[in-house]
Amino acid sequence: MPSTKLPAADATGGKAAAQGEGEGERYPVEEVALVVPETDDPATPVMTFRAWTLGLASCVVLIFLNTFFTYRTQPLTISGILAQILVLPVGRFMASVLPDREVRLLGGRLGSFNLNPGPFNIKEHVIITIFANCGVSYGGGDAYSIGAITVMKAYYKQSLSFLCALLIVLSTQILGYGWAGMLRRFLVDPAEMWWPSNLAQVSLFR
Repeated sequence: MPSTKLPAADATGGKAAAQGEGEGERYPVEEVALVVPETDDPATPVMTFRAWTLGLASCVVLIFLNTFFTYRTQPLTISGILAQILVLPVGRFMASVLPDREVRLLGGRLGSFNLNPGPFNIKEHVIITIFANCGVSYGGGDAYSIGAITVMKAYYKQSLSFLCALLIVLSTQILGYGWAGMLRRFLVDPAEMWWPSNLAQVSLFR
């Protein structure tokens, strides 16, 4: 597969203006340039059946376990790096056993997907890890608003219905992603805005 040169970007995948022409072009941050690859194969599949299956499963399992262990006297947090390590052999196993077959949704009216588009690749691994990180609240364990709901019930004797509590959790979580989207051009896209904590996971992918 042919590879294309990527523009300058930070560890989170954001793009920035090219710093120059030619093969000598590098990221403006040396630490990022040493870890993040500068080439990309746009033909590599990303949102595959394997990626959706393992991504959703890892997200659900991690958020359940982290929320469950939050109520211990000594809380236990399972990080997304564990999922990043575990899904690699599972993804390769799925690539070896799943048939290369096209599946049509409602006769093709809702589109189609391939159960096994090829070998398990790094892009699938990355998107699965992003799913998993959403299930850990980026190292914080459970969703932040769950603590407020628990305190209301345990200390203030105020109970909330399941639907109300669910809407509070969803709205606060989505609010964070909304702020992240609005501030993307300032905190993600500029190549100088790199996030050192992401470099460990990026180096593990390679």
